Amino acid sequence: MGKCIDDYREIVGDELLYEIYTKARRLSNKHILHINSTYQGGGVAEMLNSIILLMNDIGVFTGWRILHGTPDFFSITKKFHNALQGDKMKQRLYIECNENFARFTHIDHDLIIVHDPQPLPLIKFYRKRQPWIWRCHIDITCPNRELWNYIKTFIIRYDMVIVSDEKYKKEDLPVPQCVHYPSIDPLSSKNKPLSEDTIHKYLHKFGVPTDKPIITQISRFDKWKDMEGVIKVFELVKQEVDCRLVICGDMAPDDPEGQQIYYRLIRKTRHIKDLLLVIGDNQIFVNALQNIASVVIQKSLREGFALTVTEALWKGRPVVASNVGGLPLQVIDGKTGFLVEPNDIEGFANRVVKLLKEPELARELGENGRAHVKKNFLVTKSILDYLDIITRII
Repeated sequence: MGKCIDDYREIVGDELLYEIYTKARRLSNKHILHINSTYQGGGVAEMLNSIILLMNDIGVFTGWRILHGTPDFFSITKKFHNALQGDKMKQRLYIECNENFARFTHIDHDLIIVHDPQPLPLIKFYRKRQPWIWRCHIDITCPNRELWNYIKTFIIRYDMVIVSDEKYKKEDLPVPQCVHYPSIDPLSSKNKPLSEDTIHKYLHKFGVPTDKPIITQISRFDKWKDMEGVIKVFELVKQEVDCRLVICGDMAPDDPEGQQIYYRLIRKTRHIKDLLLVIGDNQIFVNALQNIASVVIQKSLREGFALTVTEALWKGRPVVASNVGGLPLQVIDGKTGFLVEPNDIEGFANRVVKLLKEPELARELGENGRAHVKKNFLVTKSILDYLDIITRII
Protein backbone atom coordinates (compact mmCIF):
# COMPACT_ATOMS: atom_id res chain seq x y z
CA MET A 1 0.00 0.00 0.00
CA GLY A 2 1.37 3.43 -1.00
CA LYS A 3 1.90 6.44 1.21
CA CYS A 4 -1.21 8.41 2.10
CA ILE A 5 -1.34 11.93 3.51
CA ASP A 6 -3.95 10.77 6.02
CA ASP A 7 -1.29 8.58 7.67
CA TYR A 8 0.29 11.77 9.07
CA ARG A 9 -2.88 13.02 10.75
CA GLU A 10 -1.92 11.90 14.26
CA ILE A 11 1.47 13.61 13.95
CA VAL A 12 0.54 16.98 12.42
CA GLY A 13 -3.19 17.38 13.13
CA ASP A 14 -6.33 18.15 11.14
CA GLU A 15 -5.74 21.85 10.46
CA LEU A 16 -2.56 21.32 8.45
CA LEU A 17 -4.10 18.48 6.43
CA TYR A 18 -7.15 20.62 5.69
CA GLU A 19 -4.87 23.39 4.42
CA ILE A 20 -3.03 20.90 2.20
CA TYR A 21 -6.26 19.53 0.71
CA THR A 22 -7.61 23.04 0.10
CA LYS A 23 -4.49 24.22 -1.75
CA ALA A 24 -4.15 20.97 -3.70
CA ARG A 25 -7.63 21.34 -5.22
CA ARG A 26 -6.46 24.41 -7.15
CA LEU A 27 -3.80 22.27 -8.86
CA SER A 28 -5.84 19.18 -9.62
CA ASN A 29 -5.30 19.44 -13.40
CA LYS A 30 -1.59 20.25 -13.27
CA HIS A 31 1.28 17.87 -13.98
CA ILE A 32 4.60 18.53 -12.20
CA LEU A 33 7.97 16.93 -13.00
CA HIS A 34 11.03 16.65 -10.73
CA ILE A 35 14.46 15.87 -12.20
CA ASN A 36 17.56 14.97 -10.19
CA SER A 37 20.69 12.86 -10.60
CA THR A 38 20.13 9.80 -8.40
CA TYR A 39 17.25 7.68 -7.10
CA GLN A 40 18.99 6.72 -3.84
CA GLY A 41 21.73 7.95 -1.52
CA GLY A 42 21.63 11.47 -0.11
CA GLY A 43 18.87 13.72 1.11
CA VAL A 44 17.45 14.86 -2.24
CA ALA A 45 16.46 11.34 -3.30
CA GLU A 46 15.02 10.61 0.15
CA MET A 47 12.90 13.75 0.10
CA LEU A 48 11.64 13.17 -3.42
CA ASN A 49 10.66 9.61 -2.61
CA SER A 50 8.17 10.88 -0.01
CA ILE A 51 7.13 14.18 -1.57
CA ILE A 52 6.25 12.74 -4.97
CA LEU A 53 4.13 9.92 -3.57
CA LEU A 54 2.24 12.30 -1.28
CA MET A 55 1.70 14.93 -3.99
CA ASN A 56 0.05 12.30 -6.14
CA ASP A 57 -2.03 11.13 -3.19
CA ILE A 58 -3.51 14.62 -2.75
CA GLY A 59 -4.35 14.83 -6.46
CA VAL A 60 -1.42 16.84 -7.87
CA PHE A 61 0.06 14.65 -10.62
CA THR A 62 3.80 14.57 -10.00
CA GLY A 63 6.50 12.63 -11.83
CA TRP A 64 10.20 11.96 -11.24
CA ARG A 65 12.99 11.50 -13.78
CA ILE A 66 16.63 10.57 -13.10
CA LEU A 67 19.42 12.12 -15.16
CA HIS A 68 21.51 9.39 -16.81
CA GLY A 69 25.23 10.06 -16.62
CA THR A 70 28.52 8.23 -17.04
CA PRO A 71 31.05 7.86 -14.18
CA ASP A 72 33.10 10.62 -15.85
CA PHE A 73 30.09 12.91 -15.81
CA PHE A 74 29.51 12.39 -12.08
CA SER A 75 33.21 12.87 -11.39
CA ILE A 76 32.97 16.26 -13.08
CA THR A 77 29.75 17.30 -11.36
CA LYS A 78 31.23 16.28 -7.99
CA LYS A 79 34.00 18.78 -8.72
CA PHE A 80 31.28 21.31 -9.55
CA HIS A 81 29.62 20.57 -6.21
CA ASN A 82 32.92 21.12 -4.38
CA ALA A 83 33.63 24.29 -6.35
CA LEU A 84 30.25 25.77 -5.44
CA GLN A 85 31.15 25.09 -1.82
CA GLY A 86 34.62 26.65 -2.19
CA ASP A 87 36.99 24.52 -4.36
CA LYS A 88 38.53 24.91 -7.84
CA MET A 89 36.78 23.45 -10.83
CA LYS A 90 36.84 22.03 -14.38
CA GLN A 91 34.08 21.16 -16.79
CA ARG A 92 33.29 19.39 -20.06
CA LEU A 93 31.06 16.29 -20.37
CA TYR A 94 28.60 18.31 -18.32
CA ILE A 95 26.83 19.81 -21.33
CA GLU A 96 27.05 16.71 -23.52
CA CYS A 97 25.41 14.48 -20.89
CA ASN A 98 22.50 16.89 -20.41
CA GLU A 99 22.03 17.29 -24.15
CA ASN A 100 21.96 13.52 -24.69
CA PHE A 101 19.46 13.06 -21.87
CA ALA A 102 17.20 15.73 -23.35
CA ARG A 103 17.11 13.91 -26.70
CA PHE A 104 15.43 10.82 -25.28
CA THR A 105 13.49 12.42 -22.42
CA HIS A 106 10.32 14.14 -23.56
CA ILE A 107 8.88 16.78 -21.28
CA ASP A 108 5.24 17.80 -21.58
CA HIS A 109 4.37 19.05 -18.10
CA ASP A 110 3.01 22.18 -16.49
CA LEU A 111 6.04 22.77 -14.27
CA ILE A 112 9.61 21.41 -14.17
CA ILE A 113 11.64 21.34 -10.94
CA VAL A 114 15.34 20.59 -11.45
CA HIS A 115 17.44 19.67 -8.42
CA ASP A 116 21.10 20.71 -7.92
CA PRO A 117 23.81 21.35 -10.54
CA GLN A 118 23.92 17.99 -12.34
CA PRO A 119 20.77 18.45 -14.52
CA LEU A 120 20.86 22.27 -14.44
CA PRO A 121 21.69 22.74 -18.20
CA LEU A 122 18.70 20.64 -19.33
CA ILE A 123 16.65 23.80 -19.78
CA LYS A 124 18.94 24.80 -22.66
CA PHE A 125 17.85 21.81 -24.75
CA TYR A 126 14.06 22.14 -24.62
CA ARG A 127 11.61 24.47 -26.26
CA LYS A 128 10.51 26.04 -23.01
CA ARG A 129 6.73 26.42 -22.77
CA GLN A 130 6.24 26.08 -19.02
CA PRO A 131 7.85 27.49 -15.84
CA TRP A 132 11.11 25.90 -14.73
CA ILE A 133 12.43 26.02 -11.14
CA TRP A 134 15.98 25.28 -10.05
CA ARG A 135 16.09 23.81 -6.53
CA CYS A 136 19.58 24.26 -5.05
CA HIS A 137 20.22 22.05 -2.02
CA ILE A 138 23.88 22.97 -1.42
CA ASP A 139 25.66 25.83 0.34
CA ILE A 140 26.37 28.55 -2.24
CA THR A 141 27.41 31.33 0.12
CA CYS A 142 31.02 31.39 -1.16
CA PRO A 143 31.16 29.63 -4.54
CA ASN A 144 34.13 29.55 -6.85
CA ARG A 145 33.58 32.74 -8.83
CA GLU A 146 34.54 31.30 -12.23
CA LEU A 147 32.20 28.33 -11.85
CA TRP A 148 29.38 30.45 -10.47
CA ASN A 149 29.56 32.76 -13.49
CA TYR A 150 29.47 29.71 -15.74
CA ILE A 151 26.41 28.03 -14.23
CA LYS A 152 24.59 31.37 -14.02
CA THR A 153 24.31 31.19 -17.82
CA PHE A 154 21.84 28.34 -17.21
CA ILE A 155 20.22 29.63 -14.02
CA ILE A 156 19.06 32.88 -15.64
CA ARG A 157 16.91 30.80 -18.02
CA TYR A 158 14.85 29.61 -15.03
CA ASP A 159 11.74 31.28 -13.64
CA MET A 160 12.60 30.75 -9.98
CA VAL A 161 15.41 29.50 -7.73
CA ILE A 162 14.66 27.74 -4.43
CA VAL A 163 17.36 27.66 -1.73
CA SER A 164 17.42 26.16 1.76
CA ASP A 165 18.38 29.26 3.74
CA GLU A 166 17.96 33.03 3.45
CA LYS A 167 21.74 33.46 3.42
CA TYR A 168 22.03 31.37 0.23
CA LYS A 169 20.20 33.99 -1.82
CA LYS A 170 22.51 35.66 -4.35
CA GLU A 171 22.42 39.40 -4.97
CA ASP A 172 23.95 38.99 -8.44
CA LEU A 173 21.15 36.65 -9.56
CA PRO A 174 18.20 38.41 -11.24
CA VAL A 175 15.97 35.33 -11.04
CA PRO A 176 13.34 35.44 -8.24
CA GLN A 177 14.58 33.44 -5.24
CA CYS A 178 12.67 31.90 -2.36
CA VAL A 179 13.51 29.81 0.71
CA HIS A 180 12.09 26.33 1.18
CA TYR A 181 13.38 24.10 3.98
CA PRO A 182 14.28 20.47 3.32
CA SER A 183 12.23 17.92 5.22
CA ILE A 184 12.10 14.41 6.62
CA ASP A 185 9.36 11.81 6.47
CA PRO A 186 8.44 10.76 10.04
CA LEU A 187 6.88 7.53 8.74
CA SER A 188 9.82 6.38 6.59
CA SER A 189 11.96 3.42 7.63
CA LYS A 190 14.64 5.84 8.79
CA ASN A 191 12.35 7.85 11.06
CA LYS A 192 9.40 5.71 12.19
CA PRO A 193 9.25 4.55 15.83
CA LEU A 194 11.19 1.34 16.53
CA SER A 195 10.75 -1.17 19.33
CA GLU A 196 13.66 -1.81 21.71
CA ASP A 197 13.96 -5.32 20.26
CA THR A 198 14.27 -3.97 16.72
CA ILE A 199 16.84 -1.37 17.76
CA HIS A 200 19.08 -3.96 19.43
CA LYS A 201 18.56 -6.48 16.64
CA TYR A 202 19.89 -4.07 14.01
CA LEU A 203 22.72 -2.78 16.18
CA HIS A 204 23.81 -6.38 16.76
CA LYS A 205 23.50 -7.14 13.04
CA PHE A 206 25.91 -4.30 12.20
CA GLY A 207 28.28 -5.08 15.06
CA VAL A 208 27.57 -2.07 17.28
CA PRO A 209 27.82 -2.93 21.02
CA THR A 210 25.73 -0.94 23.50
CA ASP A 211 27.84 -1.43 26.62
CA LYS A 212 29.08 2.19 26.50
CA PRO A 213 27.54 5.55 25.60
CA ILE A 214 27.56 6.04 21.84
CA ILE A 215 28.38 9.22 19.99
CA THR A 216 27.88 9.20 16.24
CA GLN A 217 28.14 11.18 13.05
CA ILE A 218 25.95 9.96 10.21
CA SER A 219 26.58 11.45 6.78
CA ARG A 220 27.88 10.80 3.30
CA PHE A 221 31.58 10.04 2.92
CA ASP A 222 32.38 13.55 1.79
CA LYS A 223 35.37 15.74 2.56
CA TRP A 224 33.11 18.55 3.74
CA LYS A 225 31.79 16.32 6.57
CA ASP A 226 35.28 16.32 8.17
CA MET A 227 35.14 12.79 9.55
CA GLU A 228 38.84 12.95 10.39
CA GLY A 229 38.03 15.96 12.56
CA VAL A 230 35.29 13.90 14.24
CA ILE A 231 37.92 11.32 15.18
CA LYS A 232 40.05 14.03 16.80
CA VAL A 233 37.00 15.16 18.80
CA PHE A 234 36.41 11.58 19.94
CA GLU A 235 39.99 11.16 21.10
CA LEU A 236 39.57 14.19 23.42
CA VAL A 237 36.12 13.06 24.63
CA LYS A 238 37.51 9.58 25.38
CA GLN A 239 39.94 11.11 27.87
CA GLU A 240 36.97 12.31 29.94
CA VAL A 241 34.22 9.73 29.33
CA ASP A 242 34.49 6.06 28.40
CA CYS A 243 32.37 5.98 25.25
CA ARG A 244 32.25 4.66 21.71
CA LEU A 245 32.27 6.53 18.39
CA VAL A 246 30.30 5.17 15.44
CA ILE A 247 30.98 6.89 12.12
CA CYS A 248 28.18 5.84 9.80
CA GLY A 249 28.35 6.91 6.17
CA ASP A 250 26.84 6.14 2.83
CA MET A 251 27.85 6.64 -0.79
CA ALA A 252 25.49 7.91 -3.46
CA PRO A 253 25.79 6.72 -7.08
CA ASP A 254 26.55 10.29 -8.19
CA ASP A 255 29.49 10.69 -5.76
CA PRO A 256 32.65 8.81 -6.88
CA GLU A 257 34.74 10.65 -4.27
CA GLY A 258 32.99 8.78 -1.44
CA GLN A 259 34.87 5.49 -1.87
CA GLN A 260 38.25 7.21 -1.70
CA ILE A 261 37.30 8.91 1.57
CA TYR A 262 35.92 5.66 3.01
CA TYR A 263 39.10 3.67 2.35
CA ARG A 264 41.28 6.48 3.72
CA LEU A 265 39.23 6.44 6.93
CA ILE A 266 39.64 2.66 7.22
CA ARG A 267 43.43 3.07 7.15
CA LYS A 268 43.34 5.84 9.74
CA THR A 269 40.94 4.20 12.20
CA ARG A 270 41.84 0.50 12.27
CA HIS A 271 43.95 0.85 15.43
CA ILE A 272 41.70 3.25 17.39
CA LYS A 273 39.90 1.55 20.27
CA ASP A 274 36.09 1.92 20.51
CA LEU A 275 35.78 3.46 17.05
CA LEU A 276 33.52 1.77 14.51
CA LEU A 277 33.25 2.68 10.85
CA VAL A 278 30.03 1.49 9.21
CA ILE A 279 28.54 1.83 5.75
CA GLY A 280 25.01 2.74 6.75
CA ASP A 281 22.82 2.34 3.69
CA ASN A 282 20.29 0.35 5.74
CA GLN A 283 17.65 2.85 6.85
CA ILE A 284 16.41 0.86 9.84
CA PHE A 285 19.97 0.55 11.12
CA VAL A 286 20.47 4.32 10.80
CA ASN A 287 17.19 4.79 12.66
CA ALA A 288 18.33 2.43 15.41
CA LEU A 289 21.73 4.11 15.71
CA GLN A 290 20.19 7.57 16.03
CA ASN A 291 17.77 6.28 18.66
CA ILE A 292 20.49 4.75 20.82
CA ALA A 293 23.07 7.55 20.48
CA SER A 294 23.75 9.68 23.53
CA VAL A 295 25.03 12.54 21.35
CA VAL A 296 24.92 13.10 17.59
CA ILE A 297 27.68 15.14 15.95
CA GLN A 298 27.62 17.01 12.65
CA LYS A 299 31.11 18.45 12.23
CA SER A 300 30.72 19.77 8.69
CA LEU A 301 33.11 22.33 7.24
CA ARG A 302 30.41 23.41 4.77
CA GLU A 303 26.81 22.22 4.80
CA GLY A 304 23.72 22.90 2.73
CA PHE A 305 21.34 21.60 5.39
CA ALA A 306 22.10 18.03 6.65
CA LEU A 307 18.90 16.02 7.01
CA THR A 308 20.69 13.62 9.36
CA VAL A 309 20.59 16.39 11.97
CA THR A 310 16.84 16.80 11.48
CA GLU A 311 16.44 13.02 11.83
CA ALA A 312 18.43 12.96 15.08
CA LEU A 313 16.45 15.86 16.53
CA TRP A 314 13.19 14.12 15.59
CA LYS A 315 14.31 11.16 17.70
CA GLY A 316 15.01 13.41 20.67
CA ARG A 317 18.80 13.28 20.41
CA PRO A 318 20.93 16.31 21.36
CA VAL A 319 23.19 17.47 18.53
CA VAL A 320 26.57 19.20 18.53
CA ALA A 321 27.05 20.77 15.11
CA SER A 322 29.21 23.21 13.21
CA ASN A 323 28.00 26.77 13.00
CA VAL A 324 27.87 26.73 9.20
CA GLY A 325 25.37 26.60 6.34
CA GLY A 326 21.90 25.31 7.18
CA LEU A 327 22.88 23.74 10.51
CA PRO A 328 21.94 26.80 12.65
CA LEU A 329 18.40 26.55 11.26
CA GLN A 330 18.08 23.22 13.06
CA VAL A 331 20.47 23.38 15.98
CA ILE A 332 19.51 26.36 18.11
CA ASP A 333 22.50 26.85 20.39
CA GLY A 334 21.65 25.95 23.98
CA LYS A 335 18.08 24.97 23.11
CA THR A 336 18.13 21.99 20.70
CA GLY A 337 21.86 21.33 20.92
CA PHE A 338 25.13 23.22 20.65
CA LEU A 339 26.80 25.09 17.79
CA VAL A 340 30.59 25.22 17.54
CA GLU A 341 32.91 26.77 14.97
CA PRO A 342 33.82 24.02 12.51
CA ASN A 343 37.54 23.83 13.27
CA ASP A 344 37.19 24.09 17.06
CA ILE A 345 38.08 20.51 18.00
CA GLU A 346 38.30 21.29 21.71
CA GLY A 347 34.99 23.17 21.67
CA PHE A 348 33.25 20.18 20.06
CA ALA A 349 34.77 17.82 22.62
CA ASN A 350 33.75 20.02 25.56
CA ARG A 351 30.11 20.16 24.43
CA VAL A 352 29.95 16.40 23.84
CA VAL A 353 31.43 15.70 27.29
CA LYS A 354 28.95 18.10 28.87
CA LEU A 355 26.02 16.24 27.31
CA LEU A 356 27.41 12.85 28.28
CA LYS A 357 27.86 13.98 31.89
CA GLU A 358 24.52 15.83 32.14
CA PRO A 359 21.76 13.47 30.92
CA GLU A 360 18.97 15.79 32.11
CA LEU A 361 20.32 18.58 29.90
CA ALA A 362 20.65 16.13 27.00
CA ARG A 363 17.03 15.05 27.49
CA GLU A 364 15.78 18.65 27.60
CA LEU A 365 17.62 19.60 24.40
CA GLY A 366 16.31 16.46 22.73
CA GLU A 367 12.70 17.27 23.59
CA ASN A 368 13.11 20.82 22.30
CA GLY A 369 14.68 19.49 19.11
CA ARG A 370 11.78 17.16 18.39
CA ALA A 371 9.27 20.00 18.80
CA HIS A 372 11.38 22.21 16.51
CA VAL A 373 11.40 19.56 13.77
CA LYS A 374 7.66 18.95 14.07
CA LYS A 375 6.98 22.64 13.52
CA ASN A 376 9.38 23.26 10.63
CA PHE A 377 10.90 20.24 8.93
CA LEU A 378 8.37 17.44 8.37
CA VAL A 379 7.34 16.35 4.88
CA THR A 380 3.80 17.65 5.36
CA LYS A 381 5.18 21.18 5.85
CA SER A 382 7.26 20.68 2.71
CA ILE A 383 4.17 19.63 0.76
CA LEU A 384 2.40 22.79 1.91
CA ASP A 385 5.36 24.96 0.86
CA TYR A 386 5.54 23.30 -2.56
CA LEU A 387 1.83 23.88 -3.11
CA ASP A 388 2.31 27.58 -2.34
CA ILE A 389 5.26 27.82 -4.74
CA ILE A 390 3.52 25.93 -7.54
CA THR A 391 0.36 28.03 -7.19
CA ARG A 392 2.46 31.19 -7.34
CA ILE A 393 4.39 30.29 -10.50
CA ILE A 394 1.89 28.40 -12.69
